[in-house]
Amino acid sequence: MSRFLFVVPPLTGHLNPAVGVAAELTARGHRVAWACVEPELVERLAGPAAGTVFACGAAPRGERPADLRGPQALKFLWEWYLLPLAEAMAPGVRAAVEAFRPQAVVADQQAFAGALVAERLGLPWATSATTSAELTDPLAGLPKVGEWLDGRLAELRSAIGDPAGTADPRFSPHLVLAFSTPELAGEARPGVRWVGPSITSRPCGSDFPWEWLDGGRATVLVTLGTANTDVGGRFLEVCRSALRERADRVQGVIVDPGGALEPGSDDKDVLVLPHVPQLALLARLERRGGAVVCHAGHNSVCEALWHGVPLVVAPIRDDQPVVAGQVADAGAGVRVRFGRVTVRQLGAAIDSVLDEPGHRAAAGRIRTAFRAAGGSTAAATHLEDLAGEFG
Repeated sequence: MSRFLFVVPPLTGHLNPAVGVAAELTARGHRVAWACVEPELVERLAGPAAGTVFACGAAPRGERPADLRGPQALKFLWEWYLLPLAEAMAPGVRAAVEAFRPQAVVADQQAFAGALVAERLGLPWATSATTSAELTDPLAGLPKVGEWLDGRLAELRSAIGDPAGTADPRFSPHLVLAFSTPELAGEARPGVRWVGPSITSRPCGSDFPWEWLDGGRATVLVTLGTANTDVGGRFLEVCRSALRERADRVQGVIVDPGGALEPGSDDKDVLVLPHVPQLALLARLERRGGAVVCHAGHNSVCEALWHGVPLVVAPIRDDQPVVAGQVADAGAGVRVRFGRVTVRQLGAAIDSVLDEPGHRAAAGRIRTAFRAAGGSTAAATHLEDLAGEFG
């Protein structure tokens, strides 16, 4: 049996797909370990089967201005988070490799230290592409931005990797696992293995008021993920108002972990909670014909479409505009402007995804493609092949 080291950033949306793959590898008798700057997050998401979790430095502490968008937001993400994260993780990743002695490293596409350390030590490594945004070259129309990124990656390689190496740490020459399919993401660069979402069961908890849901009305889930609590207040208020106006036929469930919304008097129509059992709720929306309003985070979008649930997407930053474009181009949802959408515009978008059959049909086609791609089972097989080829 083989040993696999997963190198991941401390981001829930990047960890969840890897957790499913690691669980599948463990079930097949392989050994799995993790390297992350927040070991407790891995342990919480992976549960008792997490295996050994190696701590790797500390996460960068930089608060991104809420109004940053476009190239400036991308520059901030790289200079103040991704590149410092790689430098902070590199010594710990190397120590984890030396202690665990894996046959292969599985490096998240935003955990550059995993790829560069593996390359330096002569280990095969796979890219875990937990967002498909970069697989279709979104910077093709911004050549200067692409040149700047290439230069920063070259500097990073000189600092922590093999100066003689040539591989882009975002794209392994051995194996790129993409947790999507062309039906959503479009065609990508050669060599990508489309495995579809890695959906695995997560603890559901017992505190969600399932009895509150009205079987005679459609349910709309509103979520902005775990990393956008600082900018979501206005948008969530717009969502609540739009849902209230449709209370005769719609119930809303709004996820508000940061407490951005003031308490309302509409408990029978709009439920505001700090967290929800998302997969279980999506399964209900699949059966009952609901919809999702979200920020176009890759994980949120793929989990909704895994269940054939259409979306209203309001991208905020990072890869979200690209993913939102994928949803709209595929016909599986409607895109709105996060910072400027009005109650009327958002209400019209919700009506569209609930009432126009084309959106639900497109979401159903993607669901079929996702489930046929194999998910964590297919990803684990590709990793076994990689370890066997170089073992």
